[in-house]
Amino acid sequence: MKLENITDSETATEKRWYDDACGTALALEFVGERWSLLIMRELLFGPRRFGEIKANLPGISANVLTQRLEGLADNGIVTRYRLPSPANVQVYDLTQWGHESESVIRDLGRWAARSPRHDPMLFMSPASAMTSLRTLIDHDRSGGDRMTIAFRLPDDAFVARLGDGDLEITRGTTDDADVTFTGDTLAMRHTIYGKLPLSGDGVGGGLATAGDFAVAQRFVDLFALPEKVVL
Repeated sequence: MKLENITDSETATEKRWYDDACGTALALEFVGERWSLLIMRELLFGPRRFGEIKANLPGISANVLTQRLEGLADNGIVTRYRLPSPANVQVYDLTQWGHESESVIRDLGRWAARSPRHDPMLFMSPASAMTSLRTLIDHDRSGGDRMTIAFRLPDDAFVARLGDGDLEITRGTTDDADVTFTGDTLAMRHTIYGKLPLSGDGVGGGLATAGDFAVAQRFVDLFALPEKVVL
């Protein structure tokens, strides 16, 4: 294959941030601007409307969100389309290539969570909470378990299916869950990572639990925050 100096090509229309052939340098040009990677995180579980993305990224302005979405779309990471009737609304979604970033987002999150500066009690969006489960599950302990866990959050719902050591999470609801957890993402963190005792009504700030409590406890026991580094 012939290597081409893209900076001399007619297709090169933007100034590069780095004169560096490393793929990491190019990745930073795609997602290195503030908010870009978090926008991608919000789209990991399917399409979202502009307002839904903004609501789950406290502090971002509408103008900046518009700019970042346009930049991600220009680079083939995000696509925009209109849902069919009766919804008939415009949404943003990751492209197939964009979805391949999930492992990068998870690895980066796991790495940064080891910092003493990581505060697990700050705001966390539903997509971020579900990504944390995909990130921090103990695959060695989960190998023999098979279970379906439903999460009912105030403005969202997810179904987590564990099997063969893999945890798949999709947005939506199900009627065949072994366990249904109800509450917000702070309650989820208190239950999953803080190991609050399970209860039917979420007493003490944890998730309300319905279904098989033994399965629920096995699920909770599969997760832990990583140990902090000593600086």
